[in-house]
Amino acid sequence: MDFDLSEEQRLLRDSVERLIADRYGFEQRTTYGKRPEGFSPELWSAYADLGLLGLPFAEDDGGFGGGPIETMIVMEAFGRGLVLEPYLATVILAGGLLRHAGSADQKAALIPRISAGEVVLAFAHAERQSRNSLSDVAATARSDGVNWVLDGEKSLVLHGDHADQLIVSARISGARRDRAGIGLFLIDAGAPGVTRRGYPTQDGLRAAEISLAGAHGVALGTPGEAFPHIARVVDEAIAALCAEAVGVMAMMHETTVDYLKQRKQFGRAIGEFQVLQHRAVDMFVALEQARSMALFATVMATEPDATERRRAMCAAKVQIGRSGRQVGQEAVQLHGGIGMTMEYKVGHYFKRMAMIDLMFGDADAHLVELAELGGLFGRDAA
Repeated sequence: MDFDLSEEQRLLRDSVERLIADRYGFEQRTTYGKRPEGFSPELWSAYADLGLLGLPFAEDDGGFGGGPIETMIVMEAFGRGLVLEPYLATVILAGGLLRHAGSADQKAALIPRISAGEVVLAFAHAERQSRNSLSDVAATARSDGVNWVLDGEKSLVLHGDHADQLIVSARISGARRDRAGIGLFLIDAGAPGVTRRGYPTQDGLRAAEISLAGAHGVALGTPGEAFPHIARVVDEAIAALCAEAVGVMAMMHETTVDYLKQRKQFGRAIGEFQVLQHRAVDMFVALEQARSMALFATVMATEPDATERRRAMCAAKVQIGRSGRQVGQEAVQLHGGIGMTMEYKVGHYFKRMAMIDLMFGDADAHLVELAELGGLFGRDAA
């Protein structure tokens, strides 16, 4: 299999990396995080100008016709910069649901606006009791003959506090954990019956608790048949997060190696001590293991067989979580006390890595799920 990037993909990588290097230094990121939105609207517009916001959408829908490889390139660069903008929330999660479940009219109305950077979307799915279960949905939706009326609570909605529109999952039939009977609904974030409480997350991003009390929404796709779309988009998001994690780990490794070369003890750079060289090499090995599994997840993101795709995402999430913890712990320890401070970037990278591990289930949860699925190659592989 050819793993080399095409010329267009290399150009995309170079342009994104150049933008992040020029405009996303650690001090600049701190400034962006203090904005009311929690990110830089100017950079959001710059992403639109580069075509990043329309990247995964079909050209016929107003996008640029990119695929998982292009998403991987962008997310790895974003990981290196610890980007705060709502790319995952708007383009990957909400945008993915729009791509897979939206009607032609809904795509025509929203995708060009997403591509132009004119609208921010958020996917309101998780609930306090749901933990790692995608089908645990207690929020309800009922038809009044004209509209769908939604009631319930949604938790940890990524960038939900400043989103213009929400895609909300709600149950129209069945028991709380049933996969059947779940619908997706498009709601204006400022509509009557929608209450939002925003807050910063540990990694510097933004999230919200959202209450729905008689809020009116429009169905996205066929009501009651949304679970396969949700599962597919979450798998695509996991592949994107794995790529971001590689960028995060790469920066932790590079920053640590540079520090080992500069920090002196007993009259010599501490990087000359063999035991520290071995630890830096162990970090590199963990990084490359994560990179391989992130590429595997990217390749499998378009797998039509839901079970095979899920096995791949579980395996990738396990490796990403383990590698991320190893690289992060080593980075902080090898930096000594400075690695624990808020003024130095390594700790912030480790925080983001920890949050990536937790999103959509941590390494331990995915290891259990992978075992239940019969391992990476299934129970009948032997």
